[in-house]
Order: sequence, then C-alpha cells, then structure tokens
Amino acid sequence: MALIVQKFGGTSVGSVERIQAVAQRIYKTVKTGNSLVVVVSAMGKTTDGLVKLATEISKNPCRREMDMLLSTGEQVSIALVSMALQELRQPAISLTGAQVGIVTEAEHTRARILHIETERIFKHLKEGKVVIVAGFQGISCTEDLEITTLGRGGSDTSAVALAAALRADFCEIYTDVPGILTTDPRLVPEAQLIGEITCDEMLELASLGAKVLHPRAVEIARNYGVPLVVRSSWTDDAGTKVISPQTKERSLVNLEIARSVDDVEFDTEQSKVALLRVPDKPGIAARLFGEIARQNVDVDLIIQSIHEGNTNDIAFTVMTPILNKAEAVAAAIAPVLRNQKNAEAGEAEVMVQQNIAKVSIAGAGMIGRPGVAAKMFATLAEAGVNIQMISTSEIKVSCVIDDQECDRAVAALRQAFEIDTLQTRHLRSSVHLSPSSHPPVRGVALDLNQARLAIRQVDDRPGTAAKLFGLLADKNISVDMIIQSQRCHVIDGVPKRDIAFTVAQMDAETAREILQQAAVEYDWGEVVLDKAIAKVSIVGAGMIGQPGVAAKMFEALAQHHINIQMITTSEIKISCVVAKEEGVKALQAIHTAFGLAGNNTFVIPA
Repeated sequence: MALIVQKFGGTSVGSVERIQAVAQRIYKTVKTGNSLVVVVSAMGKTTDGLVKLATEISKNPCRREMDMLLSTGEQVSIALVSMALQELRQPAISLTGAQVGIVTEAEHTRARILHIETERIFKHLKEGKVVIVAGFQGISCTEDLEITTLGRGGSDTSAVALAAALRADFCEIYTDVPGILTTDPRLVPEAQLIGEITCDEMLELASLGAKVLHPRAVEIARNYGVPLVVRSSWTDDAGTKVISPQTKERSLVNLEIARSVDDVEFDTEQSKVALLRVPDKPGIAARLFGEIARQNVDVDLIIQSIHEGNTNDIAFTVMTPILNKAEAVAAAIAPVLRNQKNAEAGEAEVMVQQNIAKVSIAGAGMIGRPGVAAKMFATLAEAGVNIQMISTSEIKVSCVIDDQECDRAVAALRQAFEIDTLQTRHLRSSVHLSPSSHPPVRGVALDLNQARLAIRQVDDRPGTAAKLFGLLADKNISVDMIIQSQRCHVIDGVPKRDIAFTVAQMDAETAREILQQAAVEYDWGEVVLDKAIAKVSIVGAGMIGQPGVAAKMFEALAQHHINIQMITTSEIKISCVVAKEEGVKALQAIHTAFGLAGNNTFVIPA
C-alpha cells in the first residue's frame, strides 16, 4: 500500500461535474489499497474574482486582509470535494492549512513553508479517511494563527511539501495538459509529451514560464527526493515522471528555506575565444557556431553582449586542450565577417585568452531569491577577484576569472555560502562529457514578460558587479540573464565595460531609476531600458558533450531572419534574447528545428 499525495488545480475542480469526476478518481485510487492526501486549489477563476473584489474596495489593499480573503477560495473547494467523496461512501475530511499545521514565515501573500505538523493527517489516514487539504495557505505560527498564503503556484508547493513531510511514496500533480510538453501547446499545438524529465531540466523550464509546475514545488522535490508525476485530469494516461536525484537526509525544519546554494563548482581547464566587432545582424552566430560544430569543437559558455553601434561581441569558452582548434575556426571565419563590416564598425577581431577558470554556484534554492548573484559577486570582490565573464541560469551563476585566483575564489565562496569542502566539485570530474543517451533538447520555452537593462561604461574592477546587483537585491528585484561585454574602453585611465541584464517587466522602471542614480554617483555611463524583448530558451541535460546544439538553435533563428540580441548559456540551457514581436516565431522555429513536434495535437480545455 502506497501513501500518495494528489494535487488538483482550479480547472480540475471548476464545476460540480468536475468535482464529482475528481472524487471518482480519488475513490478509485483508494480502493486499490492506497492512503491518500489530496491538495485542492480554488475553483476555476475564484482567486481572480476575489482579487477583483478587493481592488474595487481598495487600490492598495492590506496584505494581511488579502490573505484572509484569498484563503477562502480553497476552503470552498476542499469542503465540496470532501462532500463528493462522502456521497460515494468514502470517508473524507477537509482541513485548512491552519488545521493541518502548515507553518510558514510571517510574510503575507508570499510566505515560504517552514515546517508541517503531520500528526493530525496521520491520525485521519489511520482511520481510513481521505484527507483533503487546502492548498496555497498556512499559518505564521501555532500561537498567533495568522493566515498566510504562499503566492503564485502555492498549491503545487503545498502538495510537494506535504509529500516531503509525510515521506509519501510519490506526488501526483493533475493539470490541464497530459504532462510536461516540449513547449506551450497554445503556441505550438504539435508539442510532444515528455515521458521523463530530470528535476534540473524541469527547474529550468518551470522558471522560464512553463506553467505546469511551479519552480518552488520542483525545488522541494529536488531537495527531498520526492518522486513527482504530472498527469492530465481528463485522462488515465501515464503523464510525465519528474526524476529527483538521490539526496542525503535533510531536516524537515525550515523545509522551504533550504540554503540557496548547494554546491560550488570550478573548472581550471578553460580558455576563452572572443570575436569583437562582429556585425549585429541575423546569421552571424549561426555561421560561427555552425563551423565550430563542423569541426567537432565542444563549447562551454557562450556570451553575446549587447550591440555597440552596428556590431557586438561574441565570446565562448572551450577546454584548453582544444583551444588551438577553436582559435583556428574563429580566425578562419573572421575574414568573412570583415567583408560584412560597415563604415562605423572597424574590423572583426579575434581575441584569445588562456589561463582562465570558471567558478560557479549552483542550487535550486536561488530561484526567485534576489541577492544570490550579488552575494557571489561581493564575495569575489572581497577576495580581490575580478570577473571577466558572467553567465547565468535559473539554478546556476558562473563567472570566468584568472585561473591563478581560482583557489582563492572557491575558498571564499565556500565560506560565504557555508558549503562543505566535499560539496565543492571540479567540473571535469563531476560532469559526464561523453554524448548522452537523452535527446540533446527536451523542451523550448518562451518568456515575454522580461525587460532588458544595459548600463554602459561601468568600471572594470573587482566589486563593480557586486555593487550594481547589490543595489537591485536591496529592492527585492530578481535578475535573470546577465551579460558583461568583452570590449574594454579606457576612460580617464579607468577601464570600462558594459553590463546588460534582464528583469521582470514589473521591476523594469524601478531598476532603471536605481541604476540612473548609481550611474551619477559612480561615474558610470548611460542606462538603457528595452521592454520590447523576448527570451527563448532550449533546455536539455543531453546537450552536455554534444557539439552543434547551439549552432542548430542559431541557424533556426537565422533561417527566419531573426536577429539575436543577447546569448547566455549553462550546461543544460541556451537562451537568446530577440525582439518581442519575433518571440513566438522564434519559439516555433526552434521547436521545429530540433524535431520536437509529435503527431498529436493538444488543446487545453477551457
């Protein structure tokens, strides 16, 4: 007999008929000998309706009262689901987050779970009841009984946290679609079901806007080894298994306040190749990395900075033993690029740098937590380490530094993030570099809700990135992609570079105001904001050790005359910024290029 946690979203319980169908599914699961805890969201658009009511009363409603209001939606659902089960002669009981003992931070509207009191649930399960729990909510402490809500994706988070606390055999998330798909079926109806996906891949996709699972839920599953299954509410199909890594025993205290960084990684066998002043036009990256792929050169980090005039810079890192091969490819293609120069641009130039190292911090806990990257940059600055390149993903921040500074950087990062020496890994010994049996790309995601900020001519010295991103972290602004340009300008004896990054649209104006004030104070250059961007990304653990994946992505964009404005990569993700108006076309082109379309057409129920 298994202990299972099931979660049903708002559309799954959006009407009496759907609630009865959910009750039948639960009943069948129990009758096969399983114990069941069910987490339920508010019916349909109930939460949206409650928010509308609040804003009609107050333009700036009190967050405590918003939690009091919004928590009522789930209470309706759990009572109705419990009644439907009782009509089937199945004993059931509905419990609010407070009654279950889901204890959270005292942070209204966006609380994180601290721990869960499981005694009452086990008592009811022992009595043969199905326990129906209100998702999305908890209490600040058992004395004050202040109702809190968990914010967006809260019911997913409640379900996986309960599965971790109860040590359930697995957690099933029931949703509108048959599982995790290769992309958004509303944009690509031929999107294909993924049978299995790793937690790391799912974290990247979830953070990029794939709304089937919230990143916080995946983070808990990854940290506590909770097996997850994402299935359709409307069929009995198997869905998608989200595979969690083997984890060491973790405390269930501060359950969702796990450390933001789990690992410090380093690689001292890297060299950098940069092409400066390449034309800013479609097809340049495709041509460069296409030739690199044809020469079977495996590239690690790829950075394309924002344009200067009509040109930009592209830099990439490779393992030092194949540097000569990579340099030869870059040198061979540079004359082609020179033929495409314009009056302003100057000639494309190849710059090679050996004796560099890559240091990275990694951890699912950094998602949505402003200040993690800033802390890394500040730590390196305090250690006197200058950052030459920056590359980010949802679960990793990597910096290229001088290899002589690697030991000092790693020691400082270990201390700052309280990482045991045994958790610090040399990447060449920890990353499997031979071709994977998995397809190189599992999914493609599009984010239309970002804006790009660029600040020109910031000082190229230790501490600058820490200062810049620390200012944003102080205002609770999360930063996504970060790019540092390769071209260095010396102004009044001070070396200067450009830094660009993306933030959520809603944070863009505040971020610009902060940076404009900082630019005056620190003698930085112009601050430029662009809200008309889209970020398109490919994700897949199978791309490790497979040359040509980036080239195929860039070629797909080039064939559709889509210009790439920024590039950043991690081991399992490549992201490009393009014009917002071309975002959907870019997603569709890349999805087709990697052969991800299936024979079935998925339609999300109304």
